[in-house]
Amino acid sequence: MKVYDWIVIGGGITGAALGYELCRQGLSVLILEQHPTLEGATRYSYGGLGYWSGTSRLTRVLCQEAREIYQSLSEELETDTQFRELDLLLTIDLKDDSEQLAADYARFATPPTWVSVEDACAIEPLLNKNAIAGAFTVRQGHIHPGKTTQGYLKAFRRCGGEIQIGRVVELVRSSDAIKAVKTVAATYHGANTVVCAGGLSRTLLKASGIPVHLYFTHEQMIETPRVDIKLQTIVTPAHIKRCQLEQQASTKSVEHLWDEPGNEVISPILDAGAVQFLDGSLRMGQLSRVLTDPYATIAPDKGEAEIRNQVGKILPALEKLPGTWHHCLVAFSNTGLPVVGSVSGVEGVYIFSGFTNPLVCVPPLAKRFANWVQGQEDEIIAKLSPHN
Repeated sequence: MKVYDWIVIGGGITGAALGYELCRQGLSVLILEQHPTLEGATRYSYGGLGYWSGTSRLTRVLCQEAREIYQSLSEELETDTQFRELDLLLTIDLKDDSEQLAADYARFATPPTWVSVEDACAIEPLLNKNAIAGAFTVRQGHIHPGKTTQGYLKAFRRCGGEIQIGRVVELVRSSDAIKAVKTVAATYHGANTVVCAGGLSRTLLKASGIPVHLYFTHEQMIETPRVDIKLQTIVTPAHIKRCQLEQQASTKSVEHLWDEPGNEVISPILDAGAVQFLDGSLRMGQLSRVLTDPYATIAPDKGEAEIRNQVGKILPALEKLPGTWHHCLVAFSNTGLPVVGSVSGVEGVYIFSGFTNPLVCVPPLAKRFANWVQGQEDEIIAKLSPHN
């Protein structure tokens, strides 16, 4: 019976990066991923790298480390992550308070610059000048999240890591320790298990009697094939409703709703935005619903129509483009920060999930986590611990 040093549950950007960094430490590592091809939040991400957006010492350190990592990540992984920098346009709705938004953005590491409607439309000619009251703009990094994740997985294999495809059904608990992970088809044994399952992390841990302040939304977006239209920037609203949604959906007053399937904790929100990849395809959305059942069926028609309508108000040329509706889970915590570290009272199980800004935070935290489990003290890992 083979016993791995580490079993990593989840093969998205979190599991792939963490598995790679653990493997680089000379540890034997197995990644368990339920899908043979990339799905989930990583697959449908915008790919933005908001390392301008740190608002505390902790997040600013991670943003700076991420900026440095991405400069050479393609070379390190021997893959083209499609790293580049673009203008991010944060559009101001006609009903928004521009002065309040400016005050809110002033606390970021690199505060975005306010621009007029005319200047915003010069930066992004596809904008509808009649739908905005101006915008904020800042340079933002961008990658192809799928290609980056595949690069991590290939580098992981080159380091000696193993990948098995299978849906995890149980963390095998013996008294106060996790010693194995069971999938539909097999059982794998490990000295340590780390849950990097994104929106399914809460459900998986709860089934093993491990409570954790992790939550998830059901995200809807539209992906187009290659189109002739050229979007020059990344466009998102300046007032991002998702931040408020995450706060409201994880308060103590609604915690009990999460332990019951079938609840919709708060009303859905839509942050209308779009980004174009180097292959000419577009992703636009995104509509967020807080349903407590991770396996809830989401009907596409209403969501797709709403996304098209709202994106079309800001970027009329995109509204009727051919495209495919997609749905995935996105994890978040009750602090706005990821949950990273060991689980109290249960040996051999760790969490690496709840990333609101995953493409920025995951690479530096994966490095830090791998060093930390090898005995190196880390102030940031300590602050992100689920014990806090």
